[in-house]
Amino acid sequence: MEIRLSEDLMEANNQVAARIWSSLSRKGILTLNLLSSPGTGKTTLIEKTLQSLKGRANAVVIVGDVQTSRDKDRYERAGFKAVQINTEGGCHLTAGMIEKALENLDLTGIEILFIENVGNLVCPAGFHLGEDMKVVLLSTAEGDDKPAKYPSAFFHSQVMLITKIDILPLTNFDLASAKSDAQKINPSLKIFEISSLRGTGMGEWTDWILERAAEKKRNSGSKNDGALQD
Repeated sequence: MEIRLSEDLMEANNQVAARIWSSLSRKGILTLNLLSSPGTGKTTLIEKTLQSLKGRANAVVIVGDVQTSRDKDRYERAGFKAVQINTEGGCHLTAGMIEKALENLDLTGIEILFIENVGNLVCPAGFHLGEDMKVVLLSTAEGDDKPAKYPSAFFHSQVMLITKIDILPLTNFDLASAKSDAQKINPSLKIFEISSLRGTGMGEWTDWILERAAEKKRNSGSKNDGALQD
């Protein structure tokens, strides 16, 4: 009975996610769902990415947190549009939360939507939010064993960002081991090495996003409504 309830909830979530994906796809909006443990630098990464995209593409952010609006406030102080979702104890965002947040966003002229998920490598991995792809962050400060210990997040993601690469010499993080473990789980995983504060790798990451956004725009008339990235 408990399993049936879980399956029903997941199916209901996926139906809403498909609806979101269809709506955003018709508008030609590339949607990226960012996952990570707390403290990997998601907010800094998104803020620096938005700065790099300024004048090149229009982007907005949906921010997921258990409590506070600090990250949303930070984006707005930097001049970027953001909407806050507080889960009030929930460990991940759901498609229903995203659909409600989108009601408060003017998407006119928007090309890229970033979803900053709750800091957690377990719960968010299996929940579709209507995104085109999931992006998982792994920082050099948290240990190279995370892909092996939390494989679902890396399996369901299309991109891995190894963040805080500037402090690698100060840690015992094994870069080769982290990459190897992640690619054993997901051989097609694209990997970027990034320092948001120093700017390392940010150009390559931003250019990649712009290429995906251009592809999304070209395919905005596609009839593949309801497709979801797994």
